[in-house]
Parts: sequence; structure tokens; C-alpha cells
Amino acid sequence: MAALIILPGLLLLALGVAYGAYRFAYYSPHKNQNDPYLAPDGHRYTPEDGPTYGLIREMDELPFEPVTIRSRDGLQLFGRYYAVAEGAPLQIQMHGYRGHALRDFCGGNKLAREAGLNTLVVDQRAHGKSEGHTISFGINERWDCLQWAEYAAQRWPGVPISLAGISMGAATVLMASDLPLPEEVKGIIADCGYSSPRAIIKHVCWSLPKPFRIFYPFTSLSAELFGHFDPDAGSALGAVSNTTLPILLIHGEADGFVPCEMSREIAAACASKVRLETFPGADHGVSYLSDPERYGRVVKEFLERCGGI
Repeated sequence: MAALIILPGLLLLALGVAYGAYRFAYYSPHKNQNDPYLAPDGHRYTPEDGPTYGLIREMDELPFEPVTIRSRDGLQLFGRYYAVAEGAPLQIQMHGYRGHALRDFCGGNKLAREAGLNTLVVDQRAHGKSEGHTISFGINERWDCLQWAEYAAQRWPGVPISLAGISMGAATVLMASDLPLPEEVKGIIADCGYSSPRAIIKHVCWSLPKPFRIFYPFTSLSAELFGHFDPDAGSALGAVSNTTLPILLIHGEADGFVPCEMSREIAAACASKVRLETFPGADHGVSYLSDPERYGRVVKEFLERCGGI
């Protein structure tokens, strides 16, 4: 009799913890994600914040064409098309985990515009104006990336395309690298990307206070039960080992969120031409701000060599 009471109770407890893990790691309520001036730690960028605020405001005030596509699983995905010149090469830009397209790419977009590139800046699923509430760490997002590339190739046939991402966006474009991308895609730029969903989830969970580490054993179960995806279904490491596309990896050596070592692992696994550039003293996602001149030079050289410019 006791077992009949205890076992269902344990099952309910496990499901409750799994749902908590889903809400913690994968769920996005879209709250505050339409505000590019809201920093990751919750405060607002102000003019006193210097270059970050200025770059966001500059991009925020640019005219753009709103673009939507439909994902393979029926979500409406949103992007901003910034035109510099008719027929110019295109860069598709994908932001990070619980990030904002304008904030995460305020520097990268400026760099692309100065290089004469048109840009398609994507709101990843479950972010901004794109539909959905589940973030899958690149598992579903890689297919969204493929569809954005197909859309671009159909709309601007023959125009060279480069894929660029930061943080989760970097993992997304890397995980898309072995998919059947259009021939117009010439290369990939990945800034502070992680090696796999499993690796980054484990790293983050074990960096948390002990009470929250209980979530880690339940992350796979919660993804499958509540997010309807398998977090082990893909990885940047696996994808780059099968790609033929040139890849530029960028990482801050002082990254406190995604260890720089993950980009080194990705570079070692890459089957195609790969270039790894690390930035001393740079934390997560701020390599551009730490040395804009060097960052710009590295990106431009890569795009020239791969044919994406």
C-alpha cells in the first residue's frame, strides 16, 4: 500500500523538477525581449554606457524591411532586412540565447554595413517578433537557419551569402554547416559559440549554486517532454566535422559563459578551412568592443578569402 502512494509521489516530483528544468533552460516568455536596450543582467543601456548604447541606437534608427518566413514546424519567424546596395553580398545574422537581434549584432551589423554588405538580421524562434516559446539551443534553430538561407538564395539568386552568429547564434550557424545549404552560402562566422547543447547546459548548471544543480539530470527529459526536441540530436562539433564551408571562429579568452576552449575544440574538429581568432581579456560576446579594429580586419579578410564579400 505504501508503494502505491510513494511511487506516484516520486513520479510527480520528478515531473515537477523536469518542468522546472524546462522553464529554467528552454522556456522563453518573450518578456522584455522586444527591448534592445535591456542588458542581459536586467539594467537598461543608457548614453552613459558609451559604445554599446550608441551602436544599438544607430542600428535601431536605421530603416529596414520586415521579412517573415514559416519554419518547418509552422512558426512564423521574423527578420529585418537592411539594404546597403542593390545586388550586394548578404550576411544573415543570428543572435544569442535570450538575446536581442539589435543588441547582440549592433557591432557586427555596423561592421557588415561598412564592408558594403546587405544584412538579414533574424529574430530566433522564441525571441523578439518570432513565434514559439521553446529555445532548443540550435537543434531546431539550425533548420530555421537553413530556411533563411533558402529564402535569401531564392530572393537574390547568385548573391554571395555569409552566415554569422553570436553565442547560441554561433552554435546555430555552425550546426547548420553540414545541412544542404544553397550554393550561394560561402562561409560562416561564429563568435563565442559552444560545442554542443549538452556541453553548454552542463557547464552552466554546474556553475550555479548547488540547489540549482538538481536541474541538470532532468534537462534531457524536460526537453523531450515539454520542448518536444532531443538536445543530443545535433552539435557544432558533429556538424563541422562534415562541412566543406570555410569557418571563422572568434572567442574572447576571458569568456565567463561559454569557455573559449569550446571554440578550440570546434576548430580541431573542423573538416574544412578554419581560422580561430581569440581576443585576450574579452568576456562573452564583446570581442568586437574589446578591439574593433582587429575584429573588423579579421572578419573582412575572411569574407574576402571565402568569397562572401
